[in-house]
Amino acid sequence: MKSHKYWSLGALATMIGTIYTGYKNMKSAHKYFACSSLLCMIMAIYSGHKMLSAKSRKKKDSVSQESAE
Repeated sequence: MKSHKYWSLGALATMIGTIYTGYKNMKSAHKYFACSSLLCMIMAIYSGHKMLSAKSRKKKDSVSQESAE
């Protein structure tokens, strides 16, 4: 799923920005990077969960069709 990859890369980029702004002691920028990182991580987890649940749903459907035959 493409969206999971992009949210994960966004989370990585914002985490690096959070670390950098924390190191440089830029408090307001650090706060925005941290909030952005949190949002990207939540969306990456959500999109990954959707991706995995769709795969398991397809597997269950194929198993149930084989047992019905």
